[in-house]
Amino acid sequence: MRLVLLGPPGAGKGTQAQFIAQHFKIPHISTGDMLRAARQQGTPLGLEATQYMEAGDLVPDSIVIGIVDERLAKPDCLQGFLLDGYPRTVDQAVALEHAGLTAVISLEVPETELISRLSGRRICRQCEKAWHLLFNPPPQEGACQCGGQLYQRSDDSEDTVGARLEVYGAQTSPLKEWYAQRSLLLTINGNQEIDKVFADILAALGESK
Repeated sequence: MRLVLLGPPGAGKGTQAQFIAQHFKIPHISTGDMLRAARQQGTPLGLEATQYMEAGDLVPDSIVIGIVDERLAKPDCLQGFLLDGYPRTVDQAVALEHAGLTAVISLEVPETELISRLSGRRICRQCEKAWHLLFNPPPQEGACQCGGQLYQRSDDSEDTVGARLEVYGAQTSPLKEWYAQRSLLLTINGNQEIDKVFADILAALGESK
């Protein structure tokens, strides 16, 4: 299986990626992991990417594409892979065509639900444990089990979350359309129980648990 996993922040990509990778015994590869590995290994592309990252700039497509190609050429990808966070643009998708993708899985969750999921997160100032007001509420309002004060990260505020989702939508809509035209896009309802989402993914891929 050569798969790509798409989904906005809060859609549950991380959880489903683990399930998919374990089921098919393929590596789960995220853009961040690839960039970090390239930096640690000191590859020419990794060193070039580091200069942009340290300056706080976006790493250019040409470098990211090269790092992805390097990663997919490694032996553990011979039987397949799951790409998470790549491609992000149609240009990157074009560069990935040589990989011969099996399918592109897109987790779809209503924006109101995504905002609820993301804006409900609270972090402990003392032990840094993460809580969620709806899904994993703290033992008492505003306080962690260790007694530390809880706070909301600035990027979890409703306004910031809304802006992040807007950017994601604008970026990936053309990408999803591009894959749909190539009959590779599998749209999955991500607004369900975790096990049901995974079962739907397997069913769409012609698999069973």
